Amino acid sequence: MLFKNYDELIVNGSTPVLQQKRRDILDMLTAAVDAVHPSRIIRGVLQDSQLVFPSETFDLTSFDHLYLVGFGKASVGMAQAVCDAVSVTKGVIITNDPQARVTHDSIEVLVGGHPLPNEDSILGAEKILTFLHACGENDCVLVLISGGGSSLFCKPRIPLSDLQRTIDLLVRSGATIDEINTIRKHLSFVKGGQLVRQTKAVVICLIISDVVHDPLTSIASGPTSPDSTTYGDAKEILTRMRLWGKIPATVRNVIEDGIQGRIPETLKKDDAGFEKVFNYLIANNEHACQAAVNKASELGYKTKLLTTAITGEAKTLGPYLIDRVKNSLLIGKTAFLSGGEPTVTVHGTGIGGRNQELVLACVEEIAQSDIVIASFATDGADGNSTAAGAIADGSSLDRAKEKHLIPSRFLKNNDSYMFFHSLGDTLTTGLTGTNVMDIQIILR
Repeated sequence: MLFKNYDELIVNGSTPVLQQKRRDILDMLTAAVDAVHPSRIIRGVLQDSQLVFPSETFDLTSFDHLYLVGFGKASVGMAQAVCDAVSVTKGVIITNDPQARVTHDSIEVLVGGHPLPNEDSILGAEKILTFLHACGENDCVLVLISGGGSSLFCKPRIPLSDLQRTIDLLVRSGATIDEINTIRKHLSFVKGGQLVRQTKAVVICLIISDVVHDPLTSIASGPTSPDSTTYGDAKEILTRMRLWGKIPATVRNVIEDGIQGRIPETLKKDDAGFEKVFNYLIANNEHACQAAVNKASELGYKTKLLTTAITGEAKTLGPYLIDRVKNSLLIGKTAFLSGGEPTVTVHGTGIGGRNQELVLACVEEIAQSDIVIASFATDGADGNSTAAGAIADGSSLDRAKEKHLIPSRFLKNNDSYMFFHSLGDTLTTGLTGTNVMDIQIILR
């Protein structure tokens, strides 16, 4: 079962109707995660030792050796599925899950740092680079890329502590993942397409997206994809967000050197090296949302998928979604779904994440109604909390008042986890082994 507190989440509904809606939401979210589980996704493209895509097919037995390289939250599951389907010579995988294993004697699994890189992230990157340098022209390297790869696979141009400080400032300032990854790429030796020049082998990349609109150049900071951003873009982002004077001097020096041409740019589409690299997107937020939509229809709901590209401040997006639901012309038993990745500008000192904050901002909006809302991080980790998200319904405000919990105070302190933990309404799964951003479901 995906949710460790499944029964408690249902019982917390104050009426049979609300309990049923809570159960339905949990079942929809389970269907969404199942649909993007790495083993299922890999089985969809790897058949009889062939990678099959609409545009072309690769016979993996035609190469001298088949190697695996992977980094991201889904990398272990992807690697296991590949090893179950085809003979692999050797591989190196970097994950964020200390419990994850691949049952193959020649696949080394390393645990890196997330959401901030650590020394093990750098060690893992060094092992992957050593590995790639040894591959020959008639070999094939399958590169398994998924969300979290930017932190887990890391070879920075600056001291690790300075990189950690910079990324933390960007996250806390509410920067989008595209903005953060633009900075990461220009502080790295391997991101922004630079990995393609590290091997003579044919490189086939299987990519699970955790970025809105699925730009390959941003997923895991695009190590095998041409990069359209520049050092100038990196400086513009940091300046616009009023961080230029706050970041370490080493970061400013690298970016200024890049602007002046003293450091090479990330690789662009016309640069050499991409002729032997093939990138394929195999799963994204839309896959997960569509599975949830199908489950909702199966459960008897009229369904409306609002978007799979939701962005912006979580505390304003929640009420916005509720307003759209209240003003919808659809009648009867209806499920509204959305996906994407909200952001949180941190002003308080609490524990929480973008999904819990989005739902917390809706508690007063849905009070005394029959609406139920949940927002869920598909990787199982929301912000700096141990939860994956939260659920609330029309009775949540009354239950909070009984415990003397005032939603606005928790919202102001970015303390959404403690609010929902007190109500028993955190969505708790542990790491799911995949990552396609977030999903919101509202039942009316």
